[in-house]
Amino acid sequence: MTAMNRQARRRAWATAGFHAGAGALSLLWLVPIALVLVTSTRSFDDIAANGLGSLPHSFTLGGFHQAWVDGGQGRALLNSLIVSIPTVLLSLALASMAAFGLARYDLPFRRTLLLVMLGGNLLPPQILLIPVSKISEALGLYDSLYALIGVQVGFGVGFYVFVLHGFMRSIPPEIQQAAVIDGAGPWQIYRRIIMPLTTPALAALGALSFTWIFNDLLWAITVLRTDTKMPITASLIGLQGQFVSMWNVIAAGSVIAAAPTVVVFLRFQRHFVAGLNLGAVK
Repeated sequence: MTAMNRQARRRAWATAGFHAGAGALSLLWLVPIALVLVTSTRSFDDIAANGLGSLPHSFTLGGFHQAWVDGGQGRALLNSLIVSIPTVLLSLALASMAAFGLARYDLPFRRTLLLVMLGGNLLPPQILLIPVSKISEALGLYDSLYALIGVQVGFGVGFYVFVLHGFMRSIPPEIQQAAVIDGAGPWQIYRRIIMPLTTPALAALGALSFTWIFNDLLWAITVLRTDTKMPITASLIGLQGQFVSMWNVIAAGSVIAAAPTVVVFLRFQRHFVAGLNLGAVK
């Protein structure tokens, strides 16, 4: 009994240590977020008089109004949504069709094609900035949201195909064979059988891709020039230059920029976790 008590005591201490460490890491992660939220609701006079790290002595939403109207965050947020939503839908549609063909049919050089798609994502984006800029100029798309959508689709499809290919290959072939016997063609198999079974993977990829595209800065400043066409991330840089030391406005702009990705993650959290668990099992 003594040995069992010692073992139980060690387990209790180990559990307590784990929870204490996890709690400390969570607190370390949440403190900056809480600081930004509190700062965004303080007035400029409060911050100037008491300091940025002091306890708040005011509460106002004026910083959000200044960021949204005077800082152009409303327009920039709309630009980001115009780019992100079509890009996610188009990328997942193209990637799912390509992954379906590579995973469910014995196509020639399919492994080579898959490796080429994946290899494109291994290139550092910095070495492609000038070529992408020159190509967009040659095509007459430079400084337009169409150029940014095209770049995001082109650089995302390869990775999405690689991920969806693994999910689709794990679907039992007997399901597809039964559908063929019933007279279903490739399009019907793809739309009515494979796509519903791949919903967790699509939801997980959709949430991730929306976050990546919405938060992208590099490609935005590469193919765009006009301030009114800039997405929310590039607009934050201009916001900091415009309001300089008005930290409440800058913090409010950061909250506005982060809100859509938080909403998307919370909306697809169940599918996102299911997709990760399915991928871990397979």
